[in-house]
Amino acid sequence: MAVSNFSTKDLVSGGIFVVAGAYFALEALNYEVGTPFRMGPGFMPLFLGSVLAGLGLAVAASGWKKPDTEERLTPSWRGIVLIIGVVIFFGATIRGLGFVPVVLVSSFVAALSSRLNSPLFSILLAITLTVMCTLIFVVGLGMSVPWFGPWLGM
Repeated sequence: MAVSNFSTKDLVSGGIFVVAGAYFALEALNYEVGTPFRMGPGFMPLFLGSVLAGLGLAVAASGWKKPDTEERLTPSWRGIVLIIGVVIFFGATIRGLGFVPVVLVSSFVAALSSRLNSPLFSILLAITLTVMCTLIFVVGLGMSVPWFGPWLGM
């Protein structure tokens, strides 16, 4: 097995960031961008896409002269299945269960997708994220989703 003079993991990760960031930045140009003091709907996607692409370039550049030292990693199927399941759960139940229960369950399961997190840490993280997201999105930004949905009879 030949040792390469670069980190494949860093180059691939950086490339994914660059492609995703460039896609969102280019799509944002289809909307009015505006100025920093009078932002249009395309301003933030353009800005964040550009930042993501820049971070991708930095990640790729950091792996250019750093050879891979680790063996190939096997994918964490537990993490993949739980994260995909959380996304599907969130989309399928947000209107029926409401914001608070869906964010609580979703963040708890997402935290458990890593074997490094204990159940106690996952519960504390879920409660903290639920409180923060409720304050930011529902209270602060006035997102029109009920705190508790009709499936709960509240």
